[in-house]
Formats: sequence, C-alpha cells, structure tokens
Amino acid sequence: MAGKPYVHEFGMGVDVHGDDPTKAACRAVSDAIRHSSLPFLRDVRERGGRMLVDVTVGVPDPSKVDLERVRKEFPHGEVTARAVPGGLRVPGTDTLIACVGVVVSVEGKA
Repeated sequence: MAGKPYVHEFGMGVDVHGDDPTKAACRAVSDAIRHSSLPFLRDVRERGGRMLVDVTVGVPDPSKVDLERVRKEFPHGEVTARAVPGGLRVPGTDTLIACVGVVVSVEGKA
C-alpha cells in the first residue's frame, strides 16, 4: 500500500453458531470502523487525495473468507483485503472468532 498511514484500527467479530469465517470477518470490520470518526478524510478526498484502506483478516480457515464481502463493509476508500491464519475456533462448538487489523493511509493532497 502506498501513502502515509494515518489510522490503525482493530476489531473482533464472532459467528456464534455457523462456523462462517466471512460473517465473523464482516462483524470484525464493523467493530473496527465503529471505533473511529475520521472527518479529515472527507477533506482529503475533496482535494483529490486518495484514501487507501488495507485490511488483514485473521481466521482459522483463511481460504474460506469471501474477501469481496469483507471489502464491501467499508463505506469509503480504496480497499484491499487479505485473509491470513489466525482468529479462534472454539473447541467443541461451531463458534468462530475473526480478528482484523485495518490501516488507513492517504495518498496525495493530505
């Protein structure tokens, strides 16, 4: 990702009874982005700058994450997403926990 990083945010999401890593990842993204209000990014976009969002999802089965659905959770920015091994599968249940790290960078016109 190019640009200067301005925000690092983290979230956790759970799919309690479905063993669905995408659902857990989307909930983790929702958790992360609701911790921040970033009004300066509107000014950056209005001046022609780019908001770049890089999300890393940690789940037990990263190949099962629908990254396009995860990207759609973000209301703004040019989003890249990847899934990596991580998170937690609660033993003896169909409960899955996803963790996300989100980095928001600005390129130009900051």
